[in-house]
Amino acid sequence: MQVHSIETGYFKLDGGAMYGVVPKAIWNKLNPADENNLCTWALRCLLIIDGDRKILVDTGMGNKQDDKFFSHYQPSNTQSLKDALLKINFSLTDITDVLLTHLHFDHVGGAVEKINDALVTVFPKATYWVSEPQWNLALNPNKREKASFLHENIIPLKDSGQLKLISIPAYQGTNQLQEIHFSENISCYVVNGHTQGMLLPKINFNGKTVVYMADLLPSVGHIPIPYVMGYDMQPLMTLNEKEYFLNEALIHNYTLFFEHDPLNECCNLQRTEKGIRVQDIYALESI
Repeated sequence: MQVHSIETGYFKLDGGAMYGVVPKAIWNKLNPADENNLCTWALRCLLIIDGDRKILVDTGMGNKQDDKFFSHYQPSNTQSLKDALLKINFSLTDITDVLLTHLHFDHVGGAVEKINDALVTVFPKATYWVSEPQWNLALNPNKREKASFLHENIIPLKDSGQLKLISIPAYQGTNQLQEIHFSENISCYVVNGHTQGMLLPKINFNGKTVVYMADLLPSVGHIPIPYVMGYDMQPLMTLNEKEYFLNEALIHNYTLFFEHDPLNECCNLQRTEKGIRVQDIYALESI
């Protein structure tokens, strides 16, 4: 098995929205805001080579939106998935699976491109995997989350015939996170606080466990339990999910892989007098 960090660039989001109830005087030390209160965040995907399968986790924002859309998010240092993959000697047609943690625009935008006004999938030979609860929500979103689900990112996946939905067993109301099987070496935690049916891929690699954190923990700065995004639909559920996951990650020495942290790619954890915090920060390639 191989794993590769795939960098597609950076974008900006409001710092207050990203840190929720945490005061700016505190979070601004973690990710300093510009004059418009915007902080820079990464769009970091993950490529997993698992036997004959080449599995890409998330796809960044893509480049098909108009200038007005991008003016809100100010993308920078952008790199297409095609170019990012070429750097490690893979092509778009090599990808066999695209595992989408959820369908917010900054996670799925790069899955679809516009060619001569037609919307087509970027990975012609891939199966696109989405949890069934997330897919159903994206088609019929609540009013608060609606702006994050763009039809041009979502409908072409189904129209292409490449979409497969992952069934999620009914939630049993336990204090544990649901975990589903994806492949021999990959399972996924299912979390619902940020959005319904978000998947966190959990990869067994070189005797270690790497977990792709998506939006449960967007960055190292979100590890403290109360640091929950204003974007989360059910923040109290996120609190519980974080607490359970962090304890599991500490006990089993998981490597946390961050999708949005602009500086830090991976870390492990330690227990301190203030709670569970970062122990070591490192690059994925060092594992």
